[in-house]
Amino acid sequence: MRVAELELDLEAFEGPFDLLLTLVLKEEIDLAEVDVAGIVLTFIETLLGRARSGAADEAERELGEGDLEACGEFLVLVSALLELKARLLFDDEAPELAELEPEEAAEELARRLVEYRRMKEASAWLASRLEQERDRYFRLGPAPLRPIGERPIVAQDAAALAAALRELATPPKVVSLAHMSLRYPPLEQFVERFRSLLGRRSRFDFEDELGDLSRVEQAIAFLALLELGRLGEIAISQAAPFAPIRVERKTKERSSVWTNARSA
Repeated sequence: MRVAELELDLEAFEGPFDLLLTLVLKEEIDLAEVDVAGIVLTFIETLLGRARSGAADEAERELGEGDLEACGEFLVLVSALLELKARLLFDDEAPELAELEPEEAAEELARRLVEYRRMKEASAWLASRLEQERDRYFRLGPAPLRPIGERPIVAQDAAALAAALRELATPPKVVSLAHMSLRYPPLEQFVERFRSLLGRRSRFDFEDELGDLSRVEQAIAFLALLELGRLGEIAISQAAPFAPIRVERKTKERSSVWTNARSA
């Protein structure tokens, strides 16, 4: 449906809508005599496909895409007519609207019509571009870097190249891991050390005999204490958790009592 071809039957005018707009712009028809409400009713009746006489008895139909475009175009044109007519009819009540002369008002309406036509053409162009570019996908990430040009190869010394290839062909030396191997002192070494110490003294504190031993040597020394305790040669005591470990030499009587207790 084209709004420009809308047939109007008003008291002051009869004919197509585009002709009415032309006469209004040329001031050949007084806009105050134009029945804008009648124009709206005629458009609605035409849009719904009903005759004036039986419009109330027919069911309404859904609007299509073309009808929606016609509604938008009609609203723009009618709103411009209403604004101009309001300026003509309510000069006293709205003095701020009386700044425009009739010639200026007609120019304003013509400017709005041209702007509307320009926007409509732009929307049609955008719709056609969208339809053409529908199957294209745009890169969302950053643009790729510019390819690096090939660098020219400068002249090389043949002897230096042969020496480099010869060095690459030489098998690498075997890496020694001997420095990474763990060396544990023998357990018997600490067993004999503690036996010799207990031969001179009846008791001692384990921490006092560690000295500058490493963690591995300290662990071996503690295992030596456990070995002497298993053999029944020493008694190990500790007053509280993390307190000094007291090592005491067992006498023969205590050793025999320990042996009998284990036998029982």
